[in-house]
Amino acid sequence: MNVYTTDRIRNVVLLGHGGCGKTSLVEAIAYLSGITSRMGKVADGNTVSDFGKEEQKRQISISTSVIPIEWDGVKINILDTPGFFDFVGEVEEAVSAADAAIIVVSGKAGVEVGTEKAWELCEKYKLPRFIFVTDMDVDNASFRQVVEDMTNAYGKKMAPFHLPIRENEKFVGYVNVIGENAFRWQGKDVVECEVPEYSKANLQICKDTLMEAVAETSEEFMERYFGGETFSEAEIRAALRSNVLDGTIIPMTMGSSLLCQGIYTLLDDIVKYMPSPENRQIAGINLKTNEIFEANYDFSKAKSAYIFKTIVDPFIGKYSLVKVCSGVLKADDMIYNSDKDIEEKVSKLYILQGSKPVEIKELHAGDIGAIAKLTGARTGNTLSTKAVTIKYGNAAISTPYTYMRYKAKNKADIDKISQSLQKMMHEDPTLKVVNDAENKQTLIYGMGDLHLEVIASRLLNEYKVEIELSRPKVAYRETVRKNSDVEYKYKKQSGGHGQYGHVKIRFSASGDLEKPYEFEQEVVGGAVPKNFFPAVEKGLQESVLKGPMAAYPVVGVKAVLYDGSYHPVDSSEMAFKMATIQAFKKGFMEAQPVLLEPIASLKVEVPDAYTGDVMGDLNKRRGRVLGMHPSGGKQIIEADIPMTGLFGYCTDLRSMTGGRGTYSYEFARYEQAPGDVQEKEVAARAAKVAEGSEE
Repeated sequence: MNVYTTDRIRNVVLLGHGGCGKTSLVEAIAYLSGITSRMGKVADGNTVSDFGKEEQKRQISISTSVIPIEWDGVKINILDTPGFFDFVGEVEEAVSAADAAIIVVSGKAGVEVGTEKAWELCEKYKLPRFIFVTDMDVDNASFRQVVEDMTNAYGKKMAPFHLPIRENEKFVGYVNVIGENAFRWQGKDVVECEVPEYSKANLQICKDTLMEAVAETSEEFMERYFGGETFSEAEIRAALRSNVLDGTIIPMTMGSSLLCQGIYTLLDDIVKYMPSPENRQIAGINLKTNEIFEANYDFSKAKSAYIFKTIVDPFIGKYSLVKVCSGVLKADDMIYNSDKDIEEKVSKLYILQGSKPVEIKELHAGDIGAIAKLTGARTGNTLSTKAVTIKYGNAAISTPYTYMRYKAKNKADIDKISQSLQKMMHEDPTLKVVNDAENKQTLIYGMGDLHLEVIASRLLNEYKVEIELSRPKVAYRETVRKNSDVEYKYKKQSGGHGQYGHVKIRFSASGDLEKPYEFEQEVVGGAVPKNFFPAVEKGLQESVLKGPMAAYPVVGVKAVLYDGSYHPVDSSEMAFKMATIQAFKKGFMEAQPVLLEPIASLKVEVPDAYTGDVMGDLNKRRGRVLGMHPSGGKQIIEADIPMTGLFGYCTDLRSMTGGRGTYSYEFARYEQAPGDVQEKEVAARAAKVAEGSEE
C-alpha cells in the first residue's frame, strides 16, 4: 500500500447494534476496493474483519479490526467494532482513534438500542457522522421509517443524501438528492434513469432541507437563498462538508451490503464529506517542559503516537495498534515509551488488513498502523522521542462490574492460566483478574456474562487451558452485639514439662468495624505475667481470621484480659495462646454473634420509562432506594444494596430496560445480615465441617 499524507487519510469507525450489518458492510467495501476478490459471509466465517476463532464460531464481532482501503487517491482506515454491549471496551478504543463515524442501521430492524448508544458515543467524542441504512434488499426494509425515527429522536439535522427506488418490492436504484437525478443498477454498473413520480415530492422536501442548511453557512448564501437563486453543485458540496464537520447535518444514505449496492456512493461520500485528521485537534503534555504540546496531527512537529489497541494473538503474535498524532513514524526509528521508561527500535511498521499484516515504510500524522513486538508497550501508552517526550491522556474505557469466581480445571495449569489471562488483559482493558485471598478465591471481572463466557472459551481454544466459572463467595464478616465474660484453663500433663495457661477475658463490641479486634489488659497483682500478654494477643490474632460462627473474618470485637493464673514451670507462650483461642470461641458465641454483610452504593442510569421496573427489582434484591435525579434525559437511581443482590444484575437490568440501563457500584460498609441469611450461612458452614470439605 502507498504512503499517504495527512490530508489524504480518513479514519472512520463503524458503530451500531449487534447484527445490524457492520461486518457485511466492511466485506462489501473490501471487495469493491479490491482488497478481496470475492465477498465473504459472516455465516461462512470467512470475512476479513471477523478473523478470530470465537468470532467465526459465534458469528458476531468480538474485537475491533482495522481494514485500510484505498479509494480515489485517499486511504480510508475502516474500524469495524462489535455491536454487543459486553465488548464496549473495544468500541471505546476504536472511537478514540477515529475522526468520523458511520452509524449502521438495519432497514429491516430499524433504530435499536445499539443505534442510541452509538449516537451517544459520537456526541461524547464530538465525531462527525453518517447514518447508513443496510438490508435495503430485504422486502420489509424501510428507509423512510429509519429517517422518521432518527429525526424524531435527534432533530431535523438528519439529511437523506439518497432515496431508494423500489419496484415490485425490490431495491433497484436510488435518487441522488443533491444532483436531483436517479440511477438504476444493472449488474455491478449504474445507469441514469428518470426520477420515479412517487419520489418527486419526497425529493423536493429533502432538497429544501439541504438548501436551508447550505444557506445557513454564510450571510452571502442566505441572501442568495432568499433571493431565489440556486446554488451550484460544487457550492452545495463545499457547504455541506462544513455542515457535516461541525455536526449540524447528519447525512443519511442506504444500500445493500450483500448485493454491494450503495457502497460506491458511500465511499465517495466518505472522501468528499468526512474530515481528514488535519481537521481534528489533539494535545498532550511535553514532559520535558511541562507545557501543552499541540500535536493536531501536524506532520512537521516532533513525532508522537498513541497506542489505542493491543492485539496479543497466539497465532499472529503481538501488535501495538497506533495512531500517529504528530510527525512521521518510520521503520528503524528509535521510539521512547514514557509510561514504561523504555526506548525501543521500530524494526518494521505494518498496516493490518484484518489479521493480515502488510509492511509499510512510514506512517504520516493521523494515520493508523501497527508495530510488532514492542516488549513493554500497553494500550494507552504514548510513543515519542527522548528529545521531545510527549504524554497523551488515556481514552475513557468502561469499568467492568460483572464478576465470577474461576478455578483451573487442571491444577497443573494454574500458572499457564495466569500467564494467558495477563496476555488477554493487555489486549482487553475491560478484563480484570482479582486475587481474593481472604475468601480463597480468584475473581474475573468483565462487562457481562457473554464477555466472561468468551474469555473462558478463548482460554480453552487458543491457550489450551480450561477454567470453571462459578458464583463467587461473598465476603461476610462476624461480630458480637452483647458482652460476655469467660475463662479458660489450658492444662496438659504428659511427663516432664506440662502445659498450663489460664485466662479470664471479657468480650464486647468495640464499635469499630474497620479493625478486627481491640486488646486491653487489666491484670493486677501479676496473676498473668507481662511476658505472656503478647501470647494472649497472638491467640486473638489467630482467632479473628476465622470466626466461630460461620468461619468468616471477625471485626469489631474488644477483648479485655483481667485475670488468670500461671504455673512457674509449666506455663508457656503456647499454653496462653491456646487458652486465649478457646476462650475466644466460647466468649464470642456467648456475646450474641451476628453476621455482617457487605453493602454497596449502587447507581443505575435508565430512561424514565423504566424507573418503576428497576426500583421494583431493587426492592426484590433487598435494595434500599435512596433517591433519584435526572441527568442528560435519563434518571439516575441511587440505592444501597447487599453485594449478594448484585449477582446476575447486569443481565437482568439489560433485559428489563432493553439494554438501555447502565449501572456502577462501590463498596460502602458492612451491615447486620437478616436472620434468614445468617441461618443459611451458619448451616452451610456446619454442613462443610460435617463432610470435612471446609476450605
